[in-house]
Amino acid sequence: MAVSAAGAAGRGALFDLDGTLVNSEPRSMEVWARLLQAHGRPYDREVLHRFMGRRGPDVIAEDPSLFPGVSWDVLLVELQRIGSAPDLPPVEVLPESVKFVQALHGRGVPVALVTSAGREWAQTALAMAGIAELFSGLVTAADVAEGKPHPQGYLAGARILEVPPERITVFEDTPAGVEAGRRAGMGVVGITTTHARETLSGADLVVDRLTEVGWPPPAGTGRAKA
Repeated sequence: MAVSAAGAAGRGALFDLDGTLVNSEPRSMEVWARLLQAHGRPYDREVLHRFMGRRGPDVIAEDPSLFPGVSWDVLLVELQRIGSAPDLPPVEVLPESVKFVQALHGRGVPVALVTSAGREWAQTALAMAGIAELFSGLVTAADVAEGKPHPQGYLAGARILEVPPERITVFEDTPAGVEAGRRAGMGVVGITTTHARETLSGADLVVDRLTEVGWPPPAGTGRAKA
């Protein structure tokens, strides 16, 4: 990856977390699968994929048949219990993504995080990756009224960076995240950690690892679509 000082000036980067900086999706999908099993609810890979890159309450609100008659507060307690099981798949740091973030920071490009996860997990994951101190700020699940694919989170990230949307590039691994970045008027790079390349076709550029990305990458339009 080549990042020139001239190309770094006046640009910013916003990163998704799960599937982009760390690969926690196998663990997350197993947790949701166990929750659905506990409630005797049928599911398949398509159902589990609805939760990828999105806030759980948003997915459930769109499809109340997933957990009929059960409040999110109750489900959250169950998710936390299931998530503490010792036999879940491990979370893996994506070394190429870490290297890319470090390269941008080293050249003065401001970066922030926009995730559908909670703040505690976001801080834990960034610390696990050894890059927590490189981020100017975090936008997490509780910080927005509407989650991805709504652009609210990425527009909040732009305010943290103090960079206009058309000068920002988003890095995402899910269709919902790609859509959120596009609707925020930003350039979007998709990474194929968790989804097939064709499902990320809404991105301006799709790569297998972030070290394939040059700088500056695709720019946005700046025209947000709510």
